[in-house]
Amino acid sequence: MPIRRPRRAKAETDPLDAAQADRVRAVLALGGVPQEDLQDGLQQVRLRLLERRARGEDPPRDVGAWAAVVASNLAVDWHRTRNRQERVSARLTLLSAPDEQRRDSTENSLRALAVAEGLDALPAAQRQVLVLRYYADLSVPQIAEQLGIPLGTVKSRLYAAAKLLRERLHVEEAV
Repeated sequence: MPIRRPRRAKAETDPLDAAQADRVRAVLALGGVPQEDLQDGLQQVRLRLLERRARGEDPPRDVGAWAAVVASNLAVDWHRTRNRQERVSARLTLLSAPDEQRRDSTENSLRALAVAEGLDALPAAQRQVLVLRYYADLSVPQIAEQLGIPLGTVKSRLYAAAKLLRERLHVEEAV
């Protein structure tokens, strides 16, 4: 007869709370990971956090920031393994909506697609800091700490990424 172990509540076994999980999904999606792979990416982040626990390492000081950086790194890895045309094709599929909705949101859809393509065109390091700063809402010092790079490097990558994205989208600089 197998030994039954008491089941723990999900909150005790899940290393990420709901808000952190949503943030991870958002970072993955903004990093170009297709909708159907977001859950796998979230599981990878959870697995890495559980592996840290299993190795006896201290938990990250800011689990949410750590998880966002891991998600960003997963998105970079995803980009390395997929070709650009597959990503654009998947986004177009996700953006397609019924005719009435499409007419109402054509401009927003085109803008979202242009931003997504602009993000795809950025070098991986610049895309990573841009997504972490403006979509995961990490501060510049948090990004520097989590990525293990100097504060000035984060700032220069942000500046260069924003400049390239503005040029790509033909947008005037906003204050």
